[in-house]
Amino acid sequence: MSENEILDKLYNIILDRLRSMPENSYTAELAKKGKGYIARKVGEEAVEAIVASLDEGRERFISEAADLIYHLWVLMAVENVSPDDLYKELKRRMK
Repeated sequence: MSENEILDKLYNIILDRLRSMPENSYTAELAKKGKGYIARKVGEEAVEAIVASLDEGRERFISEAADLIYHLWVLMAVENVSPDDLYKELKRRMK
């Protein structure tokens, strides 16, 4: 599975959890707390990734970067922004 496929699969799982809102889902729990809460989590995870990159080593940074991407993907789903939207914007910037 390629990196894009992993991110697309993650996004689809997030969409499924947002639609079905299972009781034991962290994604559903985030959604119930609202977009503002999710946005703050993205900021929190960004800071944790920065700190990890500066002081906590490669493995910790990888873990925090994964947390950041997950929370960003949840926020994207709530904002109705798809990975394809993001890929198109990144491609546009590569000119």
